[in-house]
Amino acid sequence: MRASAWVAQLGVLVVHNDPVVEAELWSRAPAGVTVHTARFESPTSAGEEYTEETWQRLIAQPDIRRGLVQLGQMDLTAICLCFASASFFGGLEFDAGFVAAATELADGTPVYTAGQAIRTGLTEMGVRRPLVLVPPWFTAPTFAATQRYLASGGFEVAGLLHYRLDTDWDSVERHRIFDRGGRWMVDPDEVCRQVAARFPADADGVLIPGSGFRSWDAVAPLERRLGVPVVTSNQACLRRLLTVAGLDETVPGGGRLVDAGT
Repeated sequence: MRASAWVAQLGVLVVHNDPVVEAELWSRAPAGVTVHTARFESPTSAGEEYTEETWQRLIAQPDIRRGLVQLGQMDLTAICLCFASASFFGGLEFDAGFVAAATELADGTPVYTAGQAIRTGLTEMGVRRPLVLVPPWFTAPTFAATQRYLASGGFEVAGLLHYRLDTDWDSVERHRIFDRGGRWMVDPDEVCRQVAARFPADADGVLIPGSGFRSWDAVAPLERRLGVPVVTSNQACLRRLLTVAGLDETVPGGGRLVDAGT
């Protein structure tokens, strides 16, 4: 394959103020894999806490519909909704309903959700009891929804760990941390430290959901340290694209899910 050849194109739907999806996917995608973004208004942009979702409500958002139509006109390989919280709150019904409606809006371009990609990634790695590290902006309703969603997919959470930013953020309401700039403050080295310090003996892997949670650079170090697979939202979304495209490309340093040589 020539380095200049375009072999797969991923469209991503992300909330309007999420910088992490593109940064991680562009820097890690194999040669010839391109990433193209459409944005939709964050459900927390007016300051409210995000606590529920249905596929009917999300697919009705004008930003979502416009993004799907426009991405569908680009002849992409696939489109991913990089917003796992929607799947967590909406459950497996959300995944099925959103994917069907979104694929139709995208004129037949295959659509999948970050939730689906995460479940597929865990299954592919043989992980059934992950330690789940959640972003600092997740709140109690999201914790519960995450556990319900994983349980409905046949996974048992070995532990739920809430990533901690430094104490300067203690005065900020949790659900507003992302919008207040906390998305820029996540340190992959600190991700490694916090996970390693609390990893349960009976866990068989690590899951780090949250498309806007910078964690890819923690994957390989954690796998070396703990000896178990580590799955993140953006890593799983890229893996799903490679599968849809029928590619056997590896992503060096991306962990066992995307780097067969690990």
